[in-house]
Amino acid sequence: MKKITMQQIAEQVGVSKFAVSQALSGKSGVAEETRIRIVQAANEMGYSRKAKPPKKEKLAATESNDYSAFTKNTVIILMPNVRFQSRDSLFWGKIIDGVMVGLTERKVGVLIVTESFPELALKSINPESVLGLVGIGYIATPLLLDIRQMDIPFVLIDHEEPLVPSDTVFMSNYDSMKQMTTLVLQSGRRPLRFAGSPKYSRSFQDRWLGFRIAVEEAGAELPAPDDPLLQMEEDAYLIVEKEIPKLVAQNKLPSAFICGNDFFAYLVLKALVAHGVNVPEDVAVTGFDHTDEERDPNLPPLSTVHVPNAIMGRRAVEMLFDRLADPDRPFEKMLIQGEILLRKSFVRE
Repeated sequence: MKKITMQQIAEQVGVSKFAVSQALSGKSGVAEETRIRIVQAANEMGYSRKAKPPKKEKLAATESNDYSAFTKNTVIILMPNVRFQSRDSLFWGKIIDGVMVGLTERKVGVLIVTESFPELALKSINPESVLGLVGIGYIATPLLLDIRQMDIPFVLIDHEEPLVPSDTVFMSNYDSMKQMTTLVLQSGRRPLRFAGSPKYSRSFQDRWLGFRIAVEEAGAELPAPDDPLLQMEEDAYLIVEKEIPKLVAQNKLPSAFICGNDFFAYLVLKALVAHGVNVPEDVAVTGFDHTDEERDPNLPPLSTVHVPNAIMGRRAVEMLFDRLADPDRPFEKMLIQGEILLRKSFVRE
C-alpha cells in the first residue's frame, strides 16, 4: 500500500502542508472546522506516520528495546502522560491495577508504554505480535491514527476522539456531578462556584456540564464565563492563591465551591481555612474522584464522588476481548456510576 503524505492530504482538503502538520500534531493555529476536515481526510486516505516495520530476526526476550519479540499474546497499556498517569498516582494507579488484573485473569502478556514520546516506542512494535491495546487518559489524535493504521484493536479509558471512533470507558461524570451539585443546591446554598477548567479534559467538560445543568434547573446564578476558577489547569496553585484571598477581602465568597476533582478541592479547602473561613459553616467544598490525597487533620474530610477506578480498568479489558471476539460490532461507550460521599466539608454537624 502506497504511503499517504501530508502534501497529498493538503491537496485533498485545499490547505497548506503546514496546516496539515499543525492539525495532525494537535498544535494551535488551525481553525477547528479545518482541523476536523484534515483529520477526516487523513482517516479516509489511510494516512499514518508510521512506516511499515522491516522484517527482523526474533530477539531474545531480554532485549527489551525491541517489542517485536513478543508473540501475539500481548496487550499494550498506553499511558502517554507520564507526569500524571503512573502506578503511583492515586487516581490513575487504581485504573492501571484494574487493567492488570483483567489481563492477568486472561493469562496474556502485558507491555506498558509510558515514554514521553510513545510514538517512538510504537514504531518498534510489530502489529502482528500484539493482541490489542488499552489507552489510559489523553492520547493525541495523530497517535490514535497511527494505532488504527497498525490495525491494533484498542479501547480508551477516560478519553475519546470522535474523529477516530473506538470503544471507550468513562466514569459517569455528568450524572455524578449533577447529583452532587443538586444535593448542595437542595441544602439551600447559593451561589455556587465551579473550580476547574472544562477544557482540562473530557471528564472535566462533562463534570462542568453536570454542574451547569443542575444550577440552571434550580434557577440559581451561574459563574461568569471569565471566572478565573474556570481556567484552573496546571496553574491551579497560582489561581487559588490569588482568587481566594481576594474573595475573602471583598466578602464575595460563594456559599459552596464545587470542584472538578479532589486535588483542586483541597487547594481551595486549604486556602479557605488558611484565611479564617469556617468550612462548612460559611462555605462548603466538594470534590470528585475520592483520592483522599490530603491527610491534614486541620482540614475537614472532603465530600466527594467515589470513582470505581479499578472497575473501569477491568471493564476496559472486557470490552477489548469482546471486540476481539466480534470485530464488526458497533463501538460502545461504557459509563461507570459513581457514589456520592458526604463528609464534613459539606455536611454541617
